[in-house]
Amino acid sequence: MRVWRGRPYPLGATWDGLGTNFALYSEHAEAVELCLFARPEDPQPEHVVELHERTGPVWHAYLPGVRPGQLYGYRVHGPYEPERGHRFNPRKLVLDPYAKAIGRRLRWHDSLYGYRVGDPQEDLAPDDRDSAPYAPLAAVVEDAFEWGDDRPPRVPWEETVIYETHVKGISRLHPEVPEEIRGSYLALASEPIVDHLRSLGVTTVQLLPVHAHVDDRALVDRGLTNYWGYNPLAYFAPEPDYAVAGPVEAVREFKMAVRALHAAGFEVIVDVVYNHTGEGNHLGPTLSFRGIDNAAYYKLNPEAPRFYMDYTGTGNTLDLGNPYVLQLVTDSLRYWVVEMHVDGFRFDLAAALARELYEVNMLSAFFKVIQQDPVLSRVKLIAEPWDVGPGGYQVGNFPWQWAEWNGRYRDAVRRYWRGEEGTVAEFATRISGSADLYERSGRKPFASVNFVTSHDGFTLQDLVSYERKHNEANGEGNRDGAEENYSTNCGVEGPSDDPEVRTCRDRLKRALVATLMLSQGVPMLLGGDELSRTQRGNNNAYCQDNELSWYAWELDEEKKRFLEFVRLVVAFRRRHPNFRRREFLRGAGEACRDVTWVHPAGREMGPEDWHDPQLRALGMVLCGWAFSERDERGRPVVDDTLLVVFNSGRAVRFVLPRAPDAWSWEWAWCSAETRRRAGLVAAGSAWLAPARSVTVWRAARPAGLRAT
Repeated sequence: MRVWRGRPYPLGATWDGLGTNFALYSEHAEAVELCLFARPEDPQPEHVVELHERTGPVWHAYLPGVRPGQLYGYRVHGPYEPERGHRFNPRKLVLDPYAKAIGRRLRWHDSLYGYRVGDPQEDLAPDDRDSAPYAPLAAVVEDAFEWGDDRPPRVPWEETVIYETHVKGISRLHPEVPEEIRGSYLALASEPIVDHLRSLGVTTVQLLPVHAHVDDRALVDRGLTNYWGYNPLAYFAPEPDYAVAGPVEAVREFKMAVRALHAAGFEVIVDVVYNHTGEGNHLGPTLSFRGIDNAAYYKLNPEAPRFYMDYTGTGNTLDLGNPYVLQLVTDSLRYWVVEMHVDGFRFDLAAALARELYEVNMLSAFFKVIQQDPVLSRVKLIAEPWDVGPGGYQVGNFPWQWAEWNGRYRDAVRRYWRGEEGTVAEFATRISGSADLYERSGRKPFASVNFVTSHDGFTLQDLVSYERKHNEANGEGNRDGAEENYSTNCGVEGPSDDPEVRTCRDRLKRALVATLMLSQGVPMLLGGDELSRTQRGNNNAYCQDNELSWYAWELDEEKKRFLEFVRLVVAFRRRHPNFRRREFLRGAGEACRDVTWVHPAGREMGPEDWHDPQLRALGMVLCGWAFSERDERGRPVVDDTLLVVFNSGRAVRFVLPRAPDAWSWEWAWCSAETRRRAGLVAAGSAWLAPARSVTVWRAARPAGLRAT
């Protein structure tokens, strides 16, 4: 083959229309071989090209005539000295970290390990078996795609309603999606799925990881897979299992899905896992980073470099203190924005990205690079603001450009609605935007991504049906998954035909969704919750690629009614700017305070009330004409004055309060009632707030006029 010297940038395999440039970063390598495969089933490469050119730590070559579709991998030579952090083994074919497509998935075999599998001490000596027949292969791709008039929807943060979903799970059982595409990128953007998302009123689809990932060998041996995908292998390549036309087509089909979702008005956010890779701890396989330059890519124990610093619970942590690793992450992020047209990212275990030597540092290089980047600084950035290392819980501490998953919101809302004592004050703080967490750093209420359920934990149906986790199907003796879920079962563990139990569960589900949509901040709905999806008590279904995780679309009348209620409360939120404020509620205002907290007796809540352990009900009056903000055109924002009554206990007598523009109140809706009430109720009148309910009242003005 003709081999030219090529260029050190860009990293990865880049086709220019005439040939392909290959560039690989390896600081400690002694030699690098590029292996070209003719077909996925070939056990050995058709050509082996030694990369003689090295510029700094980057090895490179240009191959005229090599075109998109070419399959390739690398063999990297260097010392195998685990006690010094080096694990080079040229008998192991390794994947390009910049691979844009996976041309062949790995097949588990002992040869994929850099050492002889067996005694843990044997990782100190290299294994000489060739992994080429089993290793994953990269494919050269052509980035060209006809985007047409595709434009990012750019939904303002305060207008955002997130729907978290799994690419495969949402469509795998949908009867109206063509069977041949179910569970794929194409199905995600198919008409039945888009129609459902549109009917819900959500604005933003947040996808569980779509980077190509590793199915852990231990799971495969148990007949399971890493369904969620939080075990990354390649940060540029879309997961090939979600492609219809074959692995290499995953790039094109993902772009087709994004284009279709954008055309329907939806943003697309992807969940990204840059804190660790699928290579695991020191006994894990050599698939990519470990064999290319272990000491450069990973945080190693400085006192024992054979071992890894594990801030993720997966065995390893990427070292973003290395500028080339930081470059890998930011190059990947830019690629997904520029080439794949995604609208933002949710960062898994984001605190790990801020660790320098040991401590979490919110002034770390990672955040500085993101802040100044002209591409990344303009998309939505959401942090899961914790990791498993010391000091890793960082809720409220991320830079001002970032939103955060608010775990304190989740816990406070769950505890309030399951009826715990002394939860009213924390509940009110969380539903009003968590100013205690975000205001001090100059952030807005939409810094808080509010959620009651997420992929990690119980579904909404299971949250009100189980008090204990039931993860036996995972094959880990029910030891995995969180122990404390702040859940309730309404008296019966698991499924029940008891009418009282079912009514209790239905009311709690409705109250939880209503609370989520009537809170300040950005609501995130777990996909499938609107369909009353159950995982049968499994709160860690990461390995369940089956009907336990897939969405069931055959709904009985009870489930249909709940789906309609979800649509109602999402639409109500989107109609009323009172729940989408850009400024924190302060309990202040000249003629009408922006928020007033009301005791069931009809008076304003006093200091002693907030500490009353028996209090289960409270009201929140949001003044519709006390906004201090204006819309994008400079017009004052106005709304109806609304009273929201939360009651997590038994039915209670509640006196409707007086407000400056509320001589009487008009019933809007109640989560516990399906019939519509008519007429006005005078302020000062008593009313029986139903048990386990959220009720919304609208202020009626003396002249019968309403703000518009």
